[in-house]
Formats: sequence, structure tokens, C-alpha cells
Amino acid sequence: MSKKVALITGITGQDGSYLAEFLLEQGYKVFGMVRRSSEEKFERISHLMDKIELVQGDLLDQFSLISTLQETKPAEVYNLAAQSFVPTSWKQPVLTSEFTAIGVTKLLESIRLVDRNIRFYQASSSEMYGKVRETPQTELTPFYPRSPYGVSKVYGHYITVNYRESYGLFAVSGILFNHESPRRGLEFVTRKVTDGVARIKLGLGDELRLGNLDAKRDWGFAGDYVRAMWLMLQQDKPDDYVISTGETHSVRHLVKVAFDHVDLDWEKFVKVDKAFLRPAEVDLLVGDASKARQELGWEPSVSFEQMIQMMVDADLKRLKND
Repeated sequence: MSKKVALITGITGQDGSYLAEFLLEQGYKVFGMVRRSSEEKFERISHLMDKIELVQGDLLDQFSLISTLQETKPAEVYNLAAQSFVPTSWKQPVLTSEFTAIGVTKLLESIRLVDRNIRFYQASSSEMYGKVRETPQTELTPFYPRSPYGVSKVYGHYITVNYRESYGLFAVSGILFNHESPRRGLEFVTRKVTDGVARIKLGLGDELRLGNLDAKRDWGFAGDYVRAMWLMLQQDKPDDYVISTGETHSVRHLVKVAFDHVDLDWEKFVKVDKAFLRPAEVDLLVGDASKARQELGWEPSVSFEQMIQMMVDADLKRLKND
């Protein structure tokens, strides 16, 4: 029996690496799409290089997408590629919209032309809610994005719905709330904190500069969230789902958990720096994943505290080995 084939865009990112691991465990043949020109960093998937196949393609190049689909013949496509760091989206709004909005259209159009039986997953984001209209946020909460990234994700979300309804594609969106791990980029606040704590503990730093300590987020573990992506593509009919823990934690609480884990008093080391405040802040995001729990049977397995402690431990280990 031939293996089921999956194609992952953005395989070199946090989610791509966890998803590739998960799909390999399910017995898939996994292809990862990487750009020709980019200086891709492969450290997140270095341990998988003998188990996956990388193919060259670009979300901005329709012809490369078509040939990638023809070459790999996937049953499932997971579109995780995006310019995903929110502050960068103000500095590079056009590039962000090309990748994060128009790129989705090009990929969906390629699927429509090559094989309409391919099942498609689009990585939507809680940043689409932005200035929230209701709390908690569900699949039906109106969007009010507060960054070029959020605006681009709203476009990607609705074009996915549009192709599903117009062409009968099995196309779904997962509206994922913040999800973190030791593989998170150092520019994201959770990883910035755990790396900073590890540096201070090891005597490599003496302060941690942060922005809004009162911002609250619904933070989960990336390894749990990729399982939800897969579950969405195993359903009888395509639909969109919020994936979240339903709990919120402030940046201040995140900082306390991380410092407590290494027996340090956070107030001695943390400085608030106005340079890290956003032009338009998103104050409170918290998701209601009831639909995913009921229809997908999905539950998060790693708690917020466990995740932050795991990240601190990973950063301590990495810095000791450097």
C-alpha cells in the first residue's frame, strides 16, 4: 500500500517542523516546499532531513506551485508559509500581503487547476480578531485586524472559504491562537523571555527589556496545535475551527513563571521599554475551542506552565552547549 502524501509549505518554521514529525508518525510521505532564493534555516528540521523530501517552490510564483503539486502529487497540502512576525508586517506591509494573502490565492488556484481532490489546510490566526468584538472569540466572531499581518490573514481566510464554496474544494482554515515551543523564533515574546531568563541565570545577561506587560494572550503548545490541523483534514466535510486553550495569561505572568522556574525574582531584571510597544496594540485574545473539542475530539495536552518551563530548560541547554 502506498503512503499518503502531504506537502507542507513553511516546513522550516516552528509549526512546519512539528507537523512534519506528526505526519511521519502517522505513516505519511512528507514533502516540504522551500524557496530557491531564500537563505532558509533548516535547524528546526535538521533531525528530519533523512525522512522528508524538500522541493523548491515559491508562493509568489504560480508556475512553481503548479509544478510542485504535479511533481509531489499530495493528498493533503498544509499552507503554513507566511511572513508571520507581526512587528515586521508594519515595516514590510506589501511583502507581508503578497505572501500571507495573495500567496494563498495562488496556491488554491494551483490546486484547482492540478487536482481538486487535494485537501487544503490554511493557517489562519487569532490576530484576525485584533480589536476584539466579543470575548471569548469563536468561529463566528467578526474580524477587526490591527496589523498588516492580521489584515493579510483575513484575506487568506476568506479566499479559502471562497474556493471551498465556489469550487467544492476540501479547504479548511484553522484559526490558531498563539502557540509556542522551544522552536519558536527568538523575536517572539515567549521565546524572548525564556532565552532572556536562561541568559540571566547563566550569567550571560543582567536585564530583560519588554514592552506591554499587561497584554494578555491565549498561549498553547505548538505540538498540540499541529495535531488539530491534521484532524481538520480527516473530517467528512470541510469547515473552519478555532484552536486555543481558552485560558489567558499576561506577559507579566509569563515572565513570573519563567523566572520562578530558575529561582530568580523577575522584578530585579525586567525593564519596560517603549520601543517594544506596537503602533496598534491587541490587548486581549482568548479563544473558545468548543467546536474543535466536540467535532474533532481535540484537546490541548501541555499546560501553559509546563510549556514555559520546557522552553526555559531548552534555552538553558542550548546556551550551555554554545
